[in-house]
Amino acid sequence: MSSQSQYGGDSNMQSKQPANSAEGRVEKAGTPVRREENPSAPARRADKKLRAGVLGATGIVGQRLVSLLAGHPWFELTEVAASERSSGKTYAEAARWHLDGPIPDAARGLVVKGLDLSLDCDFVFSALDSSVAGPAEEDFARAGYPVVSNSMNHRMDPDVPLLIPEVNAAHIDAIPLQQKNRGYDTGFIVTNPNCSTAGLVLVLKPLADAFGLEKVFVVTLQAISGAGYPGVASMDIQGNVVPFISGEEQKMEAEPQKLLGKWDGSRFVDAGIGLSAHCNRVPVIDGHLECVSVGLKKIASLDEVREALRNFEVDADLASLPSALRNPIVVLGEENRPQPRRDVNAGNGMAAVVGRVRECPLLDVKLTLLSHNLVRGAAGAALLNAELLAARGFLKHRVTPSESHLAEPVSS
Repeated sequence: MSSQSQYGGDSNMQSKQPANSAEGRVEKAGTPVRREENPSAPARRADKKLRAGVLGATGIVGQRLVSLLAGHPWFELTEVAASERSSGKTYAEAARWHLDGPIPDAARGLVVKGLDLSLDCDFVFSALDSSVAGPAEEDFARAGYPVVSNSMNHRMDPDVPLLIPEVNAAHIDAIPLQQKNRGYDTGFIVTNPNCSTAGLVLVLKPLADAFGLEKVFVVTLQAISGAGYPGVASMDIQGNVVPFISGEEQKMEAEPQKLLGKWDGSRFVDAGIGLSAHCNRVPVIDGHLECVSVGLKKIASLDEVREALRNFEVDADLASLPSALRNPIVVLGEENRPQPRRDVNAGNGMAAVVGRVRECPLLDVKLTLLSHNLVRGAAGAALLNAELLAARGFLKHRVTPSESHLAEPVSS
């Protein structure tokens, strides 16, 4: 994906396909909003880009972040960090690149550093493995860096926002209390949810708003890229389904409660939804498919459910963010959609694609949803969180040690 198509090139044009084309509906509904379509929406000043660092930059999610930052209108990649075995190499030397297309030119020559608390950047994305992410993210926040994390370690902390901007942007109001509680100055930690939770909660949000939610039952069919690289052994996954992903069901049953809950000024109040999840690994490269049954608090027809999903629209502030979609949910009418191969890249990977909305004999409504686990469920989610934080004034230019040295008066 080129920076042009992601942030302001031809893909920002509305589809010219007929309205009854499924592909046309995917492209139209899942297109980033252009500034000229939203002239009154506030935007961050673009006179000076914020400098971003990526921790865990050589991994699968880190590579996605590096790719998405290429040509970003608000952010500039200035630092990449990884394990000690990669430290000192250029990014091109250290990264075993797994994405389509080459490593972005802006990243190729960057020297990979360790988890150095003097990185030359204004904030950091964390794509670190959970084995090291917890204390490392705290160290960076304590050193004054805002940390936008994809890692699991701090998602359920009582003072850390677990964030999907289209769902619970108001949860960033917890940041000042987090800073006070932990003694952080300019630093803080914000997280995005688990890859399978991200698509599920995005689809549940308009249903919760319109009808209320009582119970949710979900079965996932999760792509192998969600396991990272090298991931699941080929002998285990080829021609097979693995009905277990460590810790996944617990995340899916806990994280939606926080995401769909409230911040009351002092704590997060859970949504109180009955939720059960079964998680399976399937031989698909990208895209998590989820079969969902939902019990609603209010009686709703299938047409009303479809309309609530199809008409879910973010406000002007959120729509103005570079990675945002005005309508982040795409509803398809075909009985055999969505499919990972055909639909995973809807909205540049930021859309949740819904199909097969029908009555459920056990609960009320059942449907199938698809989301890109590495974009909406990981790197794209973190990037959108950072854009929201920047637009709300939480990300600012930091004076680095090198700049501090340059600013020192020359003694006579």
